[in-house]
Amino acid sequence: MMKKGGVRGKLSYGVGAVGLDLSYGLFYNYLAKYLTDVLLLKNNFLLFLTPIARIWDGVNDPMMGTIVDNGRMKMGKYRPWILIGSFSNALVLTLLFSNPLHLSGTPLYAYVAVLYVAWGMTNTMADIPYWSMVPSFTSDPAERSIIATIARTFSGAGQGIISIFTPIVLPLLSVKMMNGEKVWDAYGFSRWAMICSLGLIVFSTFSVSRTREKHITKPKERFTFKKMFSIARHNDQLLIFMLFAMLSNAGWYMVSGVGAYYFDVVLGKPDGQSVFNLFGSAGSILGLAVIPIMMKFTSRRRTYQFSLALALVGFAGMFFSSKIPIVMNVCFLLASIGIASMFISQTVFLADIVDYGEVKQGFRSESIIFSMKGFLQKMAYTLQTIVLFSGLSLSGYDGTLHAQNSQTAKNAISFMMLIAPAILILLSLLLFTFKFKLHGKYMEEITAKVTANRAAEEAAAAQRKTEDGEETAPAAE
Repeated sequence: MMKKGGVRGKLSYGVGAVGLDLSYGLFYNYLAKYLTDVLLLKNNFLLFLTPIARIWDGVNDPMMGTIVDNGRMKMGKYRPWILIGSFSNALVLTLLFSNPLHLSGTPLYAYVAVLYVAWGMTNTMADIPYWSMVPSFTSDPAERSIIATIARTFSGAGQGIISIFTPIVLPLLSVKMMNGEKVWDAYGFSRWAMICSLGLIVFSTFSVSRTREKHITKPKERFTFKKMFSIARHNDQLLIFMLFAMLSNAGWYMVSGVGAYYFDVVLGKPDGQSVFNLFGSAGSILGLAVIPIMMKFTSRRRTYQFSLALALVGFAGMFFSSKIPIVMNVCFLLASIGIASMFISQTVFLADIVDYGEVKQGFRSESIIFSMKGFLQKMAYTLQTIVLFSGLSLSGYDGTLHAQNSQTAKNAISFMMLIAPAILILLSLLLFTFKFKLHGKYMEEITAKVTANRAAEEAAAAQRKTEDGEETAPAAE
């Protein structure tokens, strides 16, 4: 059971994030490169597919949140769905990065489209219940921060495995040669996807088997789609959060998604991305210390603002040092420190939004609100892919030419890698600063009300139990 201060329980919970991010990282960071350079799909098709898939996610993600909120299996409320989603997502990931039937033309486009949508659905099945467990462990904001930090640490480890080792592993698993060297091909992507899928299953199973759900709050009334959309529409802080988090996440995704193109096409050194990502992973680890250290001296709000500002400085530094690899890597380390801290804070903000929704609307809806996290990440990825595939299409990018692409294509990729992220981070920082109000005394009042609600519910439950015991007790002779 996840007890307050129980390190083993927190670590066991966090392990599950490694597997989820193996799949997540491979999909978001390298699927575009696989589709454009290996399967040679048209950019216009990908530009069309991504928004369509996200429209479906707009229905599917909250629907999954509703199912989790209202369901309860023998294993618990969340853990069964984590297992079901992880096994399903592993299968889809393997198929998505493979072409076992050697399809081409229209059948290949249809195959990719179906699996692309299926990946989002199966990822949702595992991701929403996993992160929805955070509020169920404790109502203490400080304890939630610790749990979220641990989970994000393992999440960063999963991302690190993908970002650091993919540029190294893919040539080793591939067979295609170009100019006397191995290049990324279908065999390499397929084999690497299988390995990552196996990791997803192993880590998720371990986490579920070692973690126990503690405080599960059942919804007081049956949720419908009408009520579900009402939650999002009437929770103003959820909507503000969705917007500023989507912008900042998209800024980060621009770097991770465009990186493979930048190092291959602009710099002509695909393996250089591994060192670049190594600095990023080091920054992600260091970023985990930002919140614990700064929270001793300042508020969570100031800490979050500092995180975004540091990311902004790092991205700006990458632009000015793009001709000096070592300096650019160090700047990416600084940006990654800010991003890692940002992600942790966003998870805690969602827990605060759950409490805010309870006070404002009179009921809790952890899974529905946390389902918005997965949805905003997908919307951020959609924004990134719209910019990416539009840039590739308009600049005349050719996936078969690699570093021999035109200067126009190289300039477009450089803009998406070095300028667009800073713009998105700046917009996010301004929106958070002027519109998000869950901080300070106002948040303290909300936490106090939620704590009082829990105490009242426990007292009422104890009273009912006592009354039931008196009613069934045998009459005295």
